Amino acid sequence: MKRVAQVIAVLPEKLDEYRELHRGVPEPVLNRLRRCRIANYSNHLLGDRLFAYFEYHGDDLAGDLALMAADEATREWWRLTAPCQTPVAEAAPGAWWATAEQVFLME
Repeated sequence: MKRVAQVIAVLPEKLDEYRELHRGVPEPVLNRLRRCRIANYSNHLLGDRLFAYFEYHGDDLAGDLALMAADEATREWWRLTAPCQTPVAEAAPGAWWATAEQVFLME
């Protein structure tokens, strides 16, 4: 299992809209996440910073993420959520989310 933590910013004027969107994540989007072997997915806001965490239970994360990106329901969801977000300064050039480094894990 691979733990993934990511950070992105939510535009301050879109915070309420972003929260509202996540009160009703479409079931097809959730099902695609599950089929892509993603579990324990959660988002947390601190000011305008959004922290996302999930656990990947497969052996080809890049392949599963490509399947997710090809999914029409997921693409529609992203069309709704993307205008609320903006990459943080720490994101790699061209990346939407910045991947956080794990520095501690208590098991």
